[in-house]
Amino acid sequence: MADEQTIRRLSDELAIRHVVDEIDNTVDVKDWTTCRSYFLDEIDVDFSSLAGDSPGRMPADDLIAAWQHTLYREKLSHHMRTNHRITINGDQAEVSSKGYTFNMLPRTHGADLWEVWGDYHHTLQRTPAGWKVTGMTFIVTYARGNEKVRDFVPE
Repeated sequence: MADEQTIRRLSDELAIRHVVDEIDNTVDVKDWTTCRSYFLDEIDVDFSSLAGDSPGRMPADDLIAAWQHTLYREKLSHHMRTNHRITINGDQAEVSSKGYTFNMLPRTHGADLWEVWGDYHHTLQRTPAGWKVTGMTFIVTYARGNEKVRDFVPE
């Protein structure tokens, strides 16, 4: 029979995995309110290998607003992650995982698909409301397709 410490660790790992996976799920269905609920108010973000921006600390509201702007309803996306490696140290946790994303934008000419593979790193903190993301990094390992699909936002 599992001891209390093992049960707590497994319960924490399940809750942490749920948070990072649900970020992807809520982004893809454009549920920005629920997506925002998985983050603390201020987070460390590094998407420099993807978009060229410098890593930094930002309000989670700004991150969600940026995603909402670039992943608008007409742009289809599919995010998934796998191979989670979770480390828990008290009320702090880290998750490393592999990720795949595609963005599809129906177009009358040119390629309509952009794909990217890479490595995610999330940091989380236990709060009274559950585990919340405090930081998120994505390192691109491979991308293909039409980058204009990723970047295009209608006027």
